[in-house]
Amino acid sequence: MGVALALLLVAIGSVVFHFLSPWWWTPIASNWRYIDDTIIITFWITGAAFVAIVTFMAYCIVRFRHREGSRAAYEPENKRLEWLLTLGTAVGVAAMLAPGLLVWNQFVSVPADATEIEVMGQQWSWSYRLPGKDGRLGTTDARNVSSDNPMGLNPRDQNGQDDIVIDSGDLHLLVGKPVKVLLRSIDVVHDFFVPEFRAKMDMVPGSVTYFWITPTRTGSFDVLCAELCGVAHSQMRSTVVVDDAEQYQEWLAKQKTFAELQSERRLSKASYVTGAE
Repeated sequence: MGVALALLLVAIGSVVFHFLSPWWWTPIASNWRYIDDTIIITFWITGAAFVAIVTFMAYCIVRFRHREGSRAAYEPENKRLEWLLTLGTAVGVAAMLAPGLLVWNQFVSVPADATEIEVMGQQWSWSYRLPGKDGRLGTTDARNVSSDNPMGLNPRDQNGQDDIVIDSGDLHLLVGKPVKVLLRSIDVVHDFFVPEFRAKMDMVPGSVTYFWITPTRTGSFDVLCAELCGVAHSQMRSTVVVDDAEQYQEWLAKQKTFAELQSERRLSKASYVTGAE
C-alpha cells in the first residue's frame, strides 16, 4: 500500500509541479505561437499517458498484491489488450506528430514579401548581413573569409557591394516585417536560437539552412547557441533588437556597407605601410 501511495503522489506531484513551475517559457515575440501550441498538446498527451500508467501500476500493486494461498494466473497473451494498447499508442503518437508536421510546413514556407538576412556562426561569435538598397544579398564563399572579409563575401559580385555587414555586433530587425534568416557556419555545427522568437535551426558547415519569423514586439532579445560547439559555447551570445520603423532607419543609417568597409581597410593598410616606411 505504501508503494502504491508513493506512485500516486509522484503522479499528482508531477502534474502540480508542471502548473506551478517557475521554469516556463519567456513571453513570445514572434508569429510562432504555433510552436507553443504544439508543445502544450504534447504535454497534455504525454502527461495523460504518464498519469494513466502510474495510476495503473498503483492499482496493480494493490489489486494483485501477495495473499496467502493465492496463485498468480498465467496469461502469456491477451489479444484484446494488445490491440487496445497498439491502437491507443498509434492515436497518441499521431496526435503529437500531426500538429508538428503542420507547423513545420508553415515554418519552412517563407512569405513572398520576406526580407532575406544572413547569420554566420563561428567559434565563438555571431556575424550578420543585411541586403543594401538593391534588396539582394551578394554571393559568398568560405575561401574568401579573412580578417578583412569575415563573412567571405565575393568582392566581384556587385550585388554584395551595398550589403550591410555587422561583425560581432547586434542585429536589428523591423517589427511586423517578415524575415527569412539564412544560416551558415564556417567551422563546426552551431544553432541560432532566440528563445522569445520560438525559432531555432542548426547551422551546418558547407550548407545553408533557414527559417523565417515576423517579430511582433519591440525590444532586445538574447541570441544563444543551442548546439554544443566547444569550450566557449556558453559565451557565444549576441543580441537581436526589434525596432519600430523610425528607430530601425536611424540604426540602419549608421551601418556600413561591404564596399565602405573594404575601402576603410585598404586605407588603413596603406597608412600603416606608409607609417612603417
